[in-house]
Amino acid sequence: MKKFALWFSFILLVCSLIGCQSVQMSNDQSPVDPGDVKYPLTIKDQAGNTVTIPKIPERIISLVPSNTEILFAIGAGQKVVGVTTNDDYPKEVKSLPKVGDMTINAEKVVAQKPDIIFASMLNGKETIDKLKKLGLTVFVLDANSIKGVYQSIDLAGQVTNQLNQSDQLIGKMEQEKLKVFREVAQAKKNKLVKVWIESDPSLYTAGKGTLLNELITIAGGDNVAKNIAGWPQISSEQVVKWNPDVIVSMYGDTSVIKNRAGWSTVNAVKEKKIISIDPNIISRPGPRIIEAMQQLAKTFYPGQVK
Repeated sequence: MKKFALWFSFILLVCSLIGCQSVQMSNDQSPVDPGDVKYPLTIKDQAGNTVTIPKIPERIISLVPSNTEILFAIGAGQKVVGVTTNDDYPKEVKSLPKVGDMTINAEKVVAQKPDIIFASMLNGKETIDKLKKLGLTVFVLDANSIKGVYQSIDLAGQVTNQLNQSDQLIGKMEQEKLKVFREVAQAKKNKLVKVWIESDPSLYTAGKGTLLNELITIAGGDNVAKNIAGWPQISSEQVVKWNPDVIVSMYGDTSVIKNRAGWSTVNAVKEKKIISIDPNIISRPGPRIIEAMQQLAKTFYPGQVK
């Protein structure tokens, strides 16, 4: 984690020195060399657990799609021997053995003889504890912010001896994020776009302290639920009162929103600014969150953000 803090500070320093111009990182410029990790490695995961990895993991299981996407993005995908049925990206995961869905089958996990299991708090403490009691090494990645996602990538890089690749990925993501930030800064001078985002038709949304709220903000949106923490359920009347300029659906169907009773006076409905975004890229704390941010910015400021 100390290494990550230094690396993240380096990115911020570069931005301050060059006015947040594009941060280009070649392999020669990465803070570490390939194979720089020394084992046995003792390191804290994002749940605060101290984990010792005796050797380079050769057989890896991932219990959530975001961890799987990180592992493949840093070049450790060829060592992944098990995922869940919820994993669908990249395409290579579709042919991998499945060890469960939202419920993990411990027997199937053990059968793959993993050196390490990348889990999430979404898997639940009971599942994680059960796997540990079976003598398995479990490492938790659990991000709720962009910085947290960078930490997840860095930690995965350390554990799998892919630090050079994880540094490259973080640098690329930060470069693309800063590009969005600069373009939005110019576009939103006239008006800040009010945004309502629906995670499902029962009007649950993302509020303060969530990764999604941060993505909306950087993309130049004013999240109408930003003052409410977590994932609250909002009344229909309150959303109408907020009168958002743009509505984002995370579940695909926009007709439900267009035809919702009492919403005909909402600006987003009147102006037909209701869009759907792939929930996998916007809700998974992994490398594709930058793609989600880019899509949001283009939706909020069409023609002004490339």
